[in-house]
Amino acid sequence: MSVITPARTSSSRRWILLAVVSAGLLLITIDNSVLYTALPTLTRELGASGTESLWIVNAYPLVMAGLLLGAGTLGDRVGHRRLFLIGLVVFGFASLLAAFSPAPLVLIGARALLAVGAAAMMPATLALIRLGFSDVRERNIAIGIWGSVSVVGAAAGPILGGLLLEWFWWGSVFLINVPIVIAALVATPFVAPHTPGDRSRPWDLASSLLAMVGLAGVVVALKEVTKAGPSWLVVGLALVVGVAGLALFVRRQRRLPYPLLDLALFRRPALSAGVLAAGVALFTIAGAELVTAQRFQGVEGFSPLNAGLVVAALALGSLPSALAAGALLHRVGPRPLIAGGLGLAAVGAAVTPPLMAFGWGGVVAGLAVAGVGLGFVMASASAAIIGSAPAHRAGMASSVEEVSYELGGLVAIAVLGGLITSTYAPSAVGAVGASGASGASGADPAFTTVLLVIAGVLALSAVATARLLRNTPASALSGH
Repeated sequence: MSVITPARTSSSRRWILLAVVSAGLLLITIDNSVLYTALPTLTRELGASGTESLWIVNAYPLVMAGLLLGAGTLGDRVGHRRLFLIGLVVFGFASLLAAFSPAPLVLIGARALLAVGAAAMMPATLALIRLGFSDVRERNIAIGIWGSVSVVGAAAGPILGGLLLEWFWWGSVFLINVPIVIAALVATPFVAPHTPGDRSRPWDLASSLLAMVGLAGVVVALKEVTKAGPSWLVVGLALVVGVAGLALFVRRQRRLPYPLLDLALFRRPALSAGVLAAGVALFTIAGAELVTAQRFQGVEGFSPLNAGLVVAALALGSLPSALAAGALLHRVGPRPLIAGGLGLAAVGAAVTPPLMAFGWGGVVAGLAVAGVGLGFVMASASAAIIGSAPAHRAGMASSVEEVSYELGGLVAIAVLGGLITSTYAPSAVGAVGASGASGASGADPAFTTVLLVIAGVLALSAVATARLLRNTPASALSGH
């Protein structure tokens, strides 16, 4: 059996590599959130129904989450550089298709294809960092930068969407991807380490499909149960399909000599804590961004750009703390950064609704506090997952990390999306506005409920991760 070991690359090449894979990550994360501000315009101009609008948003993270486990393990087999390049090509083509989609169903299909490209790219971005940076301290700094890019991309999506819609049609939010894809395609062969992978290991497509079916069933059930008038038959059938798919997936992994997901990885407390923290971080970002962007457009009458600028408070808070986390992790260990960051983010989410009494400035302040906490969490969680896994499991560990993020976003949209879109739909603007829910009069019930749910989830996760990491020193994240 061949073992993938960190490549020895020159200092300049590995930092350029970080820039290239970060550009790919930026594309992926921006496309996860770019529609939060573009959705009202897109829905109106395409004539999409409420259900179609939710699937335009959901198709991307759902397909990506289902494919990520398989993509990471496939990268271990065929080489992460090769898979990154393939993902770039697919992502670029899908961006063109999405930009010129003539109907909602075509756009949903294009978003699913975007997810295929993103699923190939995303684990490779982190795996290439793991393989290109042999020094643990440098690697933690690189992962900290990677984490900050992830947060900035998620928070910058609404701003970019709003900025483009000020001057261009809605398709420009996808077309902007193409020049970045081309630049990354040109640079990658020169800076990314070439690792042939372990071709003796088979790649199990059935496991990847079972994971997708299981996740889809659970998400459909969650989406249905949060509707005003849910169909319990649909909820039941979706749960049966979802639970059966996931159960068969787990059973298959335990029997395969080379599983898509080695369940033994979760015996490592640092990895389990990182998975939980990553999922909760994206749950927070997706929920807070979506409800804030929709509220300020639907109730306050903000333009997409102005609503995106309010949401940008998350990125402004998270960027310095994510960079600091990468520099501090090898000194203080993951526990204070992950558990403490989750606790700080919980405080920020909890104080945001009452701060609505001070208008949009109060919301910015609350989201900025939450962003500081999330910056500590995301950089440290990624390092905990990757650093606690052996090098030959780099792709698998990267996939686990990315699935955690995507599941967090999916659950947020599934659980909170129905409430948000029904409350802030264009037809409801007059009714909501008439209720006195805007301006300095305070937050409306939907906004308050979403932020308090997020705060509660963050607080519980802070306690859980503090317990998981109580005996985990910084030296445990060396990747052995």
